[in-house]
Amino acid sequence: MNQRPRIGITTSLNEGEQRLDRRYVESVRLAGGLPLIVPMTTDRETLLEFAKLLDGLVVTGGPAIVDGLIGELPSDISLTDPVRIEADKTILGAFLETRRPVLGICYGMQLLNAVRGGTIFADFSDRPAPVDASPSAGRTLGDGHTTHAAVVHSSNRGGTEHIVQAEPGSRLAEILGSSRFVVNTRHIQAVAAVGAGLKATLYAEDGCIEGIEDDSGLILGVQFHPERMGQETQALFETLVESARQKT
Repeated sequence: MNQRPRIGITTSLNEGEQRLDRRYVESVRLAGGLPLIVPMTTDRETLLEFAKLLDGLVVTGGPAIVDGLIGELPSDISLTDPVRIEADKTILGAFLETRRPVLGICYGMQLLNAVRGGTIFADFSDRPAPVDASPSAGRTLGDGHTTHAAVVHSSNRGGTEHIVQAEPGSRLAEILGSSRFVVNTRHIQAVAAVGAGLKATLYAEDGCIEGIEDDSGLILGVQFHPERMGQETQALFETLVESARQKT
């Protein structure tokens, strides 16, 4: 029996407790991976040693990103515990350095972008200028292009679902099997400018960047929560596990 690819899953950190929605675990398991919970520690050497055990990585959702921040954080988003920030950066950095597969989800996508030097809107609804919603147009958010009406992206602010559109021929379009589909809505912040070596390939109708990837297709980030969407987006986890299998 072949060994299942070992997929690390990061967690939240609340009042000293590591917490994880088990839907992340089940998504990895159903995709054929062996889920392993990443320990939350300030000891860098422990994290780097743990990273060597893994074949793939899921960076899960969480609170606010402050690296490359544009604007002021609103009152309805909390800061991420600095222990989590440093732990996540350490293990993510190890994966990026060794070019192993990563799936960043919501905060995870934003952190991936941040460590590559990208910027982020503190509150997408208060972004400085309209953005272009056309995937064939310019890629810098806040460049003053005309766009559709803004989507409410936070479920706590009344958002539900919204349409996203992928770049034709992109890795995300290939994985998800469509260039246009509906996703859930669970964020306040949003990527402004993408970081080095990354490209935005998935957009909401109001121009919000909903997905990023690198040229290899091993590094993927999505702004929505695929672990909450069942079979509709299970291919993201299946792709991560298969990519991890090929790298072992």
